[in-house]
Amino acid sequence: MITATYPGTFDPLTNGHLGLIRRACWIFPKLIVAVAESKRKHTLFTLEERVQMAKEAVKGFPNVEVVGFEGLLVDFVRRHGSTCIVRGARTVSDFEYEFQMAGMNQKLMPEVETIFLTPAEQFQFISGTFVREIAMMGGDVSGFVPQNIRAALERKRIELKQTSL
Repeated sequence: MITATYPGTFDPLTNGHLGLIRRACWIFPKLIVAVAESKRKHTLFTLEERVQMAKEAVKGFPNVEVVGFEGLLVDFVRRHGSTCIVRGARTVSDFEYEFQMAGMNQKLMPEVETIFLTPAEQFQFISGTFVREIAMMGGDVSGFVPQNIRAALERKRIELKQTSL
């Protein structure tokens, strides 16, 4: 059975991510959504929160597993027996970065392929950064994220507002 890994920080997981997950599920018998701990990105949500939100969002996909991880993707992929990395590319600048990353991963693990999926047209403009900014300013993000994540963003906004008082 072919196992693919879709890695990212997913801070937060968006409808664009879900669209790619849905499509990757049609291609691969098993898909692991690998939620990365990223110290350099200074995420809004903790790793544990992001894993829980992702698990809730993908519960309707029987061939998807959500796993949090720290460290190198190469180690995660090998540990889980993946033979493919799935990446999304919305823009040319996304593709440039992802292309460089794919090249590095090819050097580190030549036995693993990287495939790129482009988002559906209605999701091409959605980014976790934009969603976080809109949500933290009290804007409506219901069209950009699943309901459970919209609620988590609202809780986080209130929590951060209270701690800054």
